[in-house]
Amino acid sequence: MESLIISPKYQVVIPKAIRKAMHLAPGQKVQIIAYDNRIELIPERAMRDMRGFLEGIETEVGRDEDRV
Repeated sequence: MESLIISPKYQVVIPKAIRKAMHLAPGQKVQIIAYDNRIELIPERAMRDMRGFLEGIETEVGRDEDRV
């Protein structure tokens, strides 16, 4: 687990190991969410980078007999 320090200006630096693992780049936008007493940072990706990310996902949905 990595840790960081909040500066007096409330700025943080993402540790190098995390930046490399998540393929983050300077200037990249990141969404921030407060969730169950924690903070989550979610990198935004360009739509062109999202192409094919659902490949192989199961699309069949089980339905009740009266709903077919």
